[in-house]
Amino acid sequence: ADGRNESFAVCFRTDGAIPFPQVIIREHGREHLFNRDALKRTTDGYRAEVPAGLLMPGTWDVQVEGCRCADPAKAGGGDWLKAFAKLTLEAPRIRVTRDAPHRKAAGFKVYFGIHKHMHQPYYDTVDLDAWDGEKDSIFGSRAGAYTTFIADAVRQYIDGGLDHGGLSTSWSGTLIAQLNRCAETGRCGGQFAGWADALRSIASTRTSLGHPRVDFTAFGYFHPLMPLIPHRDIVRQITGHRAIIEETFGQPASRILFPPETAFHVRMIPALVEAGIEAVIYDSQHRARACRNYPYAGAEEGMLPPNPAEQENDPVHDWYQLTNVWAGSKISPSLLKPEYVKYEDPDGHIHKIIAVPAERYLGNEDARGGFGALQYPDCFGQLYREYENSGAVDPKHPPFFLLHSDGDNYGGGTDSYYRHNTSGLVQWLQEDPRFELTTVRDYLEMFPPDPAQAIHIEPGSWAGADNGDPQFMKWFSRYTDAYSPDLNSWAVLTAAQNALHTVEDAGIRGPEVDLARERVLTAETSCYWYWTGQDVWDAQVTRAANQVFDLLKPHLHQLAGSADPSGPTIFPAWVIPENPGGKTWGQGGLVDAPKEGVVHTFLHDISGIKRASLWIQSDRGAEWVELEDQGAYPGRTGAAATAHLYTARLKPGMGMIKFIIEAEDLAGNVSRGSLDRLFLA
Repeated sequence: ADGRNESFAVCFRTDGAIPFPQVIIREHGREHLFNRDALKRTTDGYRAEVPAGLLMPGTWDVQVEGCRCADPAKAGGGDWLKAFAKLTLEAPRIRVTRDAPHRKAAGFKVYFGIHKHMHQPYYDTVDLDAWDGEKDSIFGSRAGAYTTFIADAVRQYIDGGLDHGGLSTSWSGTLIAQLNRCAETGRCGGQFAGWADALRSIASTRTSLGHPRVDFTAFGYFHPLMPLIPHRDIVRQITGHRAIIEETFGQPASRILFPPETAFHVRMIPALVEAGIEAVIYDSQHRARACRNYPYAGAEEGMLPPNPAEQENDPVHDWYQLTNVWAGSKISPSLLKPEYVKYEDPDGHIHKIIAVPAERYLGNEDARGGFGALQYPDCFGQLYREYENSGAVDPKHPPFFLLHSDGDNYGGGTDSYYRHNTSGLVQWLQEDPRFELTTVRDYLEMFPPDPAQAIHIEPGSWAGADNGDPQFMKWFSRYTDAYSPDLNSWAVLTAAQNALHTVEDAGIRGPEVDLARERVLTAETSCYWYWTGQDVWDAQVTRAANQVFDLLKPHLHQLAGSADPSGPTIFPAWVIPENPGGKTWGQGGLVDAPKEGVVHTFLHDISGIKRASLWIQSDRGAEWVELEDQGAYPGRTGAAATAHLYTARLKPGMGMIKFIIEAEDLAGNVSRGSLDRLFLA
């Protein structure tokens, strides 16, 4: 009657005793672990007793595993044996709700959520405790956002009777670590003593479905631009962040990821799945632009036309221009719902994950301060009317989107937003049954998307990063100049990543390796590219990378050559012009782009590169093209090592192509990059 499980057991058979057996049940955004005393030995295996009241109805993943090593901390990936199953729980659901007329809506509802992002980088990559009056002012001016504002808003959801009301929020590990340091030292006038207390308290509150009203989303510890860093580093950034979230706020980080800068590329999916992520938040316009009949708005949109290779999805027919809000292009209301998104890897395997839209234009307006900037009744009412007119509402997957913004600056980070604006928001929802504020987890439990319907999403980030173009050019500033500080930093970082990963793959351990790893992950902070043109930022990556080479120098000397266990590190490819034979940016706006495209990448290996090739598949068949070594990138920051720039020319008029970069080092190790797509007109 309470909608949760009765007690039951999960059993599995083995052919002998297992060091460290374990059962894992994965429910939306959480893992339930049964090991050690929670597992009982049976005559032919093991048995885990699942207590009553632990799980909601639904179909959940079950994983059983055992380790070949008695000490799991010393085990590698091949030492774990695993088996998987599905567990379905069905039970009568009896819910008692308030008998209030305005909560009984006829017809469909538009569901929406709110996401608040909190971040501060390390201002010095080699001195993580660097502090001065400027930092004291930056942190001190955000004291409310970092302490009580979120709790104040969510209390209003609870007091207002919003059954599913809550919000998600992303906190970088670097912000949390610095706030902890402020609390220890009394910085910022002591404003951060016990800074997490209100957040820990509100984190214990639950929606009517039993999910946290404040969902601390998964994130990257150092705020990396995930589409442009290696697979293993994505996993490390997420797992490191997960640990500090639970330690700080008393609840595990969600299995829903808000990627830094809302930057998403489908090639991230395998790493996200490995890190335990079940859903990823993305900027909605990159779903719209991936439709074959997308109505490109021209230069006013702030992005180049979508490359046809990204437009894999079926056409939609409900394109609508929002009014009373800045919107540089039309949106499709029917696309505003969670869906599965897919990625094909170089071996032809398909990887999937749930994608949750953050509405670009409404979120941008909400960031200005809610009511007074974004008029919820008017703008949401426009959406509702369009749904009515188009009939595009699937009752199994009704509309849902997030309003996402920074939670610690601009209008959306103020006292008035979290308090006065929230009061007006709650009152509006109490009076208007067409709309419901809900958490992502509640929505996904009520309306899970269909994994058989997997779509494509164009790469890109949020609108505040040069409109979030698919090439991530906010982090490639001045890329056509003779010298780009951003390209220099990527080349330096690529070399440092290769040095670290090679030492790790050789099985070398020690405090110097641990510190080098921290420096590489710190150097991946996206802020060091965002503020291009300022020496204090442009040299940060080099400072960290130089320390990496100092720390690892004895090991690198030993490993270079035949002892090298790792292939070259390949930086994700970029193409100039972005749309060969289409349109590009030029004098006065859009101009015709050259038809010949040039693929660029950075490659580095401690033993040197033997060959680098580009595999291309088109309607004409498959072919290999050699990448030309243009030499080490000509840096100006005094880097100890920097990757080489490699290029390959693409023939005009090739049409739709797939391509993969492959590189071999002088020790015979081979690496492959991701599978990418491009259309050459």
